[in-house]
Amino acid sequence: MSAPADSDPTPRTFAAMGPLTGRIRVPGDKSISHRSLMLGALAVGETRVTGLLEGEDVLATAAAMRAMGATINREENGTWSIHGVGVGGLLQPAQPLDMGNSGTSTRLLMGLVASHPITATFVGDASLSKRPMGRVIDPLSQIGAEFEASEGGRLPLTLRGISPAMPTTYRLPVASAQVKSAVLLAGLNTAGTTTVIEPVPTRDHSERMLKGFGADLSVEEKDGERVITLKGEAELKAQTITVPGDPSSAAFFVVAALLVPGSDLVVENVGLNPTRAGLFDVLRQMGGSIEELDRREVGGEPVADLRVRYSKLKGIAVDPAVAPSMIDEFPVLFVAAALAEGVTTTTGLDELRVKESDRLTSMAEALAAAGVQLEEHEDGLTIHGSGGAPLRGTANARVKTHLDHRIAMAMAIAGLASTDGVLVDDTRPIATSFPTFADLLEQATASR
Repeated sequence: MSAPADSDPTPRTFAAMGPLTGRIRVPGDKSISHRSLMLGALAVGETRVTGLLEGEDVLATAAAMRAMGATINREENGTWSIHGVGVGGLLQPAQPLDMGNSGTSTRLLMGLVASHPITATFVGDASLSKRPMGRVIDPLSQIGAEFEASEGGRLPLTLRGISPAMPTTYRLPVASAQVKSAVLLAGLNTAGTTTVIEPVPTRDHSERMLKGFGADLSVEEKDGERVITLKGEAELKAQTITVPGDPSSAAFFVVAALLVPGSDLVVENVGLNPTRAGLFDVLRQMGGSIEELDRREVGGEPVADLRVRYSKLKGIAVDPAVAPSMIDEFPVLFVAAALAEGVTTTTGLDELRVKESDRLTSMAEALAAAGVQLEEHEDGLTIHGSGGAPLRGTANARVKTHLDHRIAMAMAIAGLASTDGVLVDDTRPIATSFPTFADLLEQATASR
């Protein structure tokens, strides 16, 4: 999340640290962590979660579910215990729900609240308050929820839920797992059948976890589209959940190991859900050595340890069809492309303009400042790689991260493969999704 108003930016220079070796384990998957808390809070009984990502985004979800009646505690061994209120049992929060920087928390919780007879006000930090919520407001308005939003459908936003809500059939106008999930979560407390039609598949953690908690949900392919059907007034049953490592967090270390000569690193326990693992396939197409060890299934999600070795990458034209399965990983892919041999082109990335920052412009400016040749287009970047030669870096010029954690971490990785290092203007946003990032970086480069 972006930093509190009373704290100062924390700049840091990331420079070459030598090969990445040994074994590391990244924090738990953020998407699964959010959903574990939400569904556990709606289930009957005690849900127990190990491996939960304890970043600020996920903690914002925990605080919101507590404010609406769930009992959520962290035990000394790191396991989280959630006593739910049952579907339909959410209580009116006494205060506005502070979402920090978490767009996922905001959009999914809007879905939960929409079909309960309560009113909730959502607030967030400066970055989140710039992000439009209209794509969620539209379908939730169709079921009868009412909204008072700031200009442009932004936060602060007050939502008046309705019960009984009207079941809906909603075709996603843009590929968005958050919008899909919001509609499905609203459907939990809605009589009848809620249907979401996905012209382009997106990450399916919500579907997997809803089924795991006992919801009556089915997924069919019809005319090349995914049709997801949920029967409402569900009774969710408490679960024991082990959260796999977040592939979006693993991505930074995978790319670093590919780019820094001499690296041979194992990243343990990485979630490889096919709707999330597109980056690893693209990096392999570029010539990256990424080997899956001990592939297994944990809690309905595929998991493996990834052995990554330094590789000479080649530029490619990235198939826009893979974008939904790696939308959060493009900033660090751009860094990999910057050190590849030849040209890498990306298209179909309009979604990146409405993330925590405009990630296309932010990354284009940051990489150019570090000496990368590139062109920015409306829906992607064309990057001319260095052929493996280190980037120039930024010396004492600060790279602007625009309070975006993924820009900060991507440019930190660029610094590892530079001659002058990269000065990131503010590292505080990294706590949003990956509070142990810097510690793991030092561990991986000190273990040889």
